[in-house]
Amino acid sequence: MTQTITINERIYTGFPTSTAIVICLDGSQKEYFEEASKLNLTPNLDKIINTGENLLANSAIPSFTNPNNISIVTGRPSSVHGICGNFFYTPSTGEEVMMNDPQFLRAPTIFQKYYEQGAKIAIVTAKDKLRKLLSHGLNFNDSRAICFSSEKSDQATISENGIDNINKWLGMGVPDVYSQGLSEFVMAAGVKLLHEFKPDIMYLSTTDFIQHKYAPGDQVANTFYAMFDKYIGELNVNNNSIIITADHGMQPKSKADGSPNAIYLQDILDKKFGDHFSKVILPITDPYVVHHGALGSFATIYLEDKSKINDAMEEIKKIKEIEVVVSNEAGCEEYDLPKDRMGDIICMSSQYVTIGSSESSHDLSKLKEPLRSHGGLHEREVPFISNKKINSFLSNEKLNNYDAFYYAIAGAM
Repeated sequence: MTQTITINERIYTGFPTSTAIVICLDGSQKEYFEEASKLNLTPNLDKIINTGENLLANSAIPSFTNPNNISIVTGRPSSVHGICGNFFYTPSTGEEVMMNDPQFLRAPTIFQKYYEQGAKIAIVTAKDKLRKLLSHGLNFNDSRAICFSSEKSDQATISENGIDNINKWLGMGVPDVYSQGLSEFVMAAGVKLLHEFKPDIMYLSTTDFIQHKYAPGDQVANTFYAMFDKYIGELNVNNNSIIITADHGMQPKSKADGSPNAIYLQDILDKKFGDHFSKVILPITDPYVVHHGALGSFATIYLEDKSKINDAMEEIKKIKEIEVVVSNEAGCEEYDLPKDRMGDIICMSSQYVTIGSSESSHDLSKLKEPLRSHGGLHEREVPFISNKKINSFLSNEKLNNYDAFYYAIAGAM
């Protein structure tokens, strides 16, 4: 085996001798852990924090699921790997597409590079939308790679996932996509894979359905973190190295009457400049409207007439609750985004506000609880918990969630 492995211009400290585990606990922030701990619901996490590290890190911007999961598994920001949202727009074709196909990836994953060196890789994700991106570059026919989702666990095959008959193997049916069970399936599968498959590197990525619906300290949220804690105790064995982080945090985004607190930016621009002047794209957009109704805190805007960028920016800056209004060049430089996959203008809203396109285009009928969402700077701070001391590895630079595998692999040496 090679002594070091270079992945996307970063040097990793060789081949792990115990299992390096990274968990992306979708939608989490430190308050969830703190509130559950106050009630003694998380003894295993408390033990890890007392003997390891309890740090904070930045997520990638926009603070959405796809860009951050891919940042974590490539060890690099979106400017390198190219995945800058759940969804994006191609002006030349007029197409609006989900960014969940490997054709959009511009960098190899850590899994692919370690797999090429002979490592065994295990990946379990809650939603199937991430699976193909996470498993890109793996071969499932040589018994060294497994990758599947809770959502479509009943459809897994050896050739596509490296495993079949998952539900019988795990003793759990396919969970409802809008439930705590979707994430619990991920954790239970991770424990079983650890003991039976014995991977060198394992990645577990949950869903944020609970965090979208319930604030830190809520009984349902506490139940979720108690469940998570149980599985952490079962993973924290045999000198394994564990890093727990998140793709983004979560903030309340509702008015006093419980309705979503949203700025419908397309409507505002249409009224000021006329139809066809602009196109507002919301990279949070995905099929799971029960979570957020496609309302998040980040938007990018394409203009028909590029000479009108300053006019449009000045108009948007008049909106009090939109805190960041920058050009493509400035925004991509500041937030490590790919210029060719962002619009002419980049916007982020304030802490308790979301950005919509036109009011008529959002299906909010399935939002039963007051809206909680993410995407901007106020949801950027995420936990970075390690079961081992990592001070000797830390630099003076700000810690990012996509440093997770660097420290997990270092801790597994």
